[in-house]
Amino acid sequence: MTALPNCPKCQSAYTYEDQALYICPECAYEWNPNETTISEDTLVVKDAHGTELQEGDQVTIIKDLKVKGAQSALKQGTKVKNIRLVEGDHNIDCKIDGFGPMKLKSEFVKKL
Repeated sequence: MTALPNCPKCQSAYTYEDQALYICPECAYEWNPNETTISEDTLVVKDAHGTELQEGDQVTIIKDLKVKGAQSALKQGTKVKNIRLVEGDHNIDCKIDGFGPMKLKSEFVKKL
């Protein structure tokens, strides 16, 4: 019996083989050992139109967004400069002129 490799995502030793793939039952990650893998650390964030966003990009808000605790909403067409990409539900960190620091969902922005 050959030893199977640990899961590259969670390092679990309980991986199993299913045809050409290895599968981790703990995190449900599947991979093909014969293919070169792209680093899982690479964060891919796409805007509302499917364009890939990068650190430092400039985006515009595509619809009015209500903000909890704020007296006014962020209006459609508001430009946001120098975005930072983060993991999570709200995957864009930014600072909006006249509003302050914000976290936005990429589905509500468009790359300029």
